[in-house]
Amino acid sequence: MTGYGEARHESDTLRLSIELRALNNRYLKISVRAADPYHLLEPEFEKVIRRSVRRGTVQVHLRCERQQAAQDFRINAVALRSYVSQVQAAAQEMGLRDRGEMLLGQVLSLPGVVPEAGADSSHLHDDWPLLEKVLEEAVGRLQAMRQEEGRAMGQELLQHRDHIAAELAQIRERVPRVTVTYRDRLHDRVRSLLAELDVQIDRSDLIKEVSIFAERSDIAEEVVRLASHLDQFQEIMKEPESPGRKLEFLTQEMFREANTIGSKASDVEISRHVVEIKGTLEKIRELVQNVE
Repeated sequence: MTGYGEARHESDTLRLSIELRALNNRYLKISVRAADPYHLLEPEFEKVIRRSVRRGTVQVHLRCERQQAAQDFRINAVALRSYVSQVQAAAQEMGLRDRGEMLLGQVLSLPGVVPEAGADSSHLHDDWPLLEKVLEEAVGRLQAMRQEEGRAMGQELLQHRDHIAAELAQIRERVPRVTVTYRDRLHDRVRSLLAELDVQIDRSDLIKEVSIFAERSDIAEEVVRLASHLDQFQEIMKEPESPGRKLEFLTQEMFREANTIGSKASDVEISRHVVEIKGTLEKIRELVQNVE
């Protein structure tokens, strides 16, 4: 299910916002976008989200602005001394008059001398409790939106289920007529072929042929099982937690029964109802892949 959740926090020292966007996916996939060093907290973010979310692609976007303090700006004295020593030694070796003093001003821009203020990860441990609280708030809003969508999806699933039940009722009503229709059609065809030969139809042979057809095309068990699956589908929809996997499996079973009905029942009208049932089951399958 899709959804969106956002939460913010502002204080004198820290301003942060967390946005969550969820897209449909039959599995759970989490991606975090955050500036250094907060991207290091991705495993912790995933743990919090997994407490509530079981399916979907969840995109996390963290924006964090920390009020810089004097201690955040430091020079790496070890790196600075090393660079200066190397510059002076190179200048002396090259015979430069100023011993490379004009180059010393550029040493500060060399890697490692002045670390970026935001790259220090020492405060991550202190910031995490607050980040976790804001993240949980964002997840709560995301889930509220997804639950609202889930209620609408549940109504749609039940409508599809009722449509299948109506089509199955038409099949059940049609079944007794199929054998009779086949018998009459077979009788008329044989009688027409033998009319010119003045040969009578052996009634026992006709009954035998019709019996074989009736046994071969009997779909009573499949109809009963499909009806049972529909009842079970409705019961699973009432479960408070994680019905998605069960519904997905049950939908596969209903597909199997519908395919068997279509292959065994040699009747155009029943085939038409089967096509309608399978089309509706396909819609259900697409929906239940996004149900938690």
